[in-house]
Amino acid sequence: MATPLSPDQLLRALRDEGLHVVEHPGWRTHNRNHKGPWGPMHGVMVHHTVTSGTASSVAICVNGYSALPGPLCHGVIDKDGTVHLIGHGRTNHAGLGDDDVLQAVIAERELPPDNEANTDGNRHFYGFECVNLGDGKDPWPEEQLLAIERAAAAVCRAHGWNQRSVIGHLEWQPGKIDPRGFTMDWMRGRIGKRLGSEPTPAAKPKPKPKPKPKPRYEPFPGAAFFKVGRNSAIVTALGRRLVAEGCGRYSVGPGPRWSEADRKSYAAWQRKCGYTGKDADGIPGKTSWDRLKVPNV
Repeated sequence: MATPLSPDQLLRALRDEGLHVVEHPGWRTHNRNHKGPWGPMHGVMVHHTVTSGTASSVAICVNGYSALPGPLCHGVIDKDGTVHLIGHGRTNHAGLGDDDVLQAVIAERELPPDNEANTDGNRHFYGFECVNLGDGKDPWPEEQLLAIERAAAAVCRAHGWNQRSVIGHLEWQPGKIDPRGFTMDWMRGRIGKRLGSEPTPAAKPKPKPKPKPKPRYEPFPGAAFFKVGRNSAIVTALGRRLVAEGCGRYSVGPGPRWSEADRKSYAAWQRKCGYTGKDADGIPGKTSWDRLKVPNV
């Protein structure tokens, strides 16, 4: 006999088990409690949605339909393993099932065949709807299977239950086939192994690398800057760029003092840029300067 987990307890249990959980608006009070009691809790029930697509599947489970109003479960588990919390309290997921099955779940023993529909399952089970067409062909990605395992284990761990407190809808209500595509004995085996260990939190996302700072370049200082005797770190930076471009005409250097070697080197750069005649006189102009990209000093 177990008191239902509070919204905060359920959310924490799922996240502590390493699940990515999305909280949908109003989920903490979205329920069918006006139709009957919720609790004591005895187990977890797994379903498939008979739908495809996360958004549409979540919407159906939130709102339900004319014959069965929502919420249709507590959480929707999508193909990528995300758990969408949509309800808390009594939900329309289990329906009437077999009282002998309920007693077996409470005792955590092997399940008998479900051949009666005489007991209110919405009162006693947490329900997870898993996005799948249920046609036996729609695949179950490992991310989704792992999330089912983790979600069921999280609730069991919070209540001190073992894996036999987890059942499929097909084991509860005669005529149901969900979940189709794997067996509940196989899933209970996975859950049992998980419950034998501590929770495995999801790996923290790797921090995004910081963007490299954009290089900063010296603005064009004007042609008049380049005259004999000019002494500046900009001249040294200019000379180094010219050497890097294969245009250096230095026997020594480059250095900070503007010289004939700097002029000849820059003329070589101008010619490399396609200038000729007086346009390749070795005195920097703005267009060729901007193309050279002299680092900021």
